[in-house]
Amino acid sequence: MITVYGIRACDTCRKALKWFEAKGLAHQFHDLRSDGLDTDRVTDWLGSPFADTLVNRRSTTWRGLGDTERAASGDALSALLVRHPTLVKRPVIAVGPDAGDELITVGFDPKALALTLGVSP
Repeated sequence: MITVYGIRACDTCRKALKWFEAKGLAHQFHDLRSDGLDTDRVTDWLGSPFADTLVNRRSTTWRGLGDTERAASGDALSALLVRHPTLVKRPVIAVGPDAGDELITVGFDPKALALTLGVSP
């Protein structure tokens, strides 16, 4: 099962969800604000090849953080993302059983996603 993690009000997340629907790909949406985010999942994401792109350093939330929070790493960074889910670059797209999702992309690039999932662009 494909899970799209994001925020319902995010334009990019809405585009990704429409893309999945247009391609007829089964998926579920996990709203980071209303459904929450747990530290274990964030820690797994930060251990993935997408760790460098996971934090949205262009967000309003990021600009409002102090220098100490911006320098966070490891467990402190995981806790920061759980407290402020808007810091997660969206959407995060994962595949697999819910407890052990494997990230396939962070952000929405339709051509790259189509190639990864083996569907027509």
